[in-house]
Amino acid sequence: MKKILFLPVLFLLLTGCNISASELPIEMVAYNSLSKAEQDLIPVSPKDSAVTKENVSHEIKSVIDNNYSKEQVYAVVFNNTETAASGNLVVYIDLDKEEAVGKGYENKK
Repeated sequence: MKKILFLPVLFLLLTGCNISASELPIEMVAYNSLSKAEQDLIPVSPKDSAVTKENVSHEIKSVIDNNYSKEQVYAVVFNNTETAASGNLVVYIDLDKEEAVGKGYENKK
């Protein structure tokens, strides 16, 4: 009897542990798209970021994939990554939350 219950439970555990890209937090999708040097700019954690939904403006269009055709993107702004020359690092994520479509820096105000 125990053997009969063990196999279905094992199957459920194994299939439940498979995490797809769409289940990753959006901050981690953005972080995983960065180079090692860019990752090193983040002093605390990828969770120390702000996520907003932005309309694709001319400024954003200049730093994202030319083939991106949607009118909005998620902008993940990594806090505390600004330098004297540039603002915080921003990664633009497709609305499906599966891939980065561009990156740049916030305008310094």
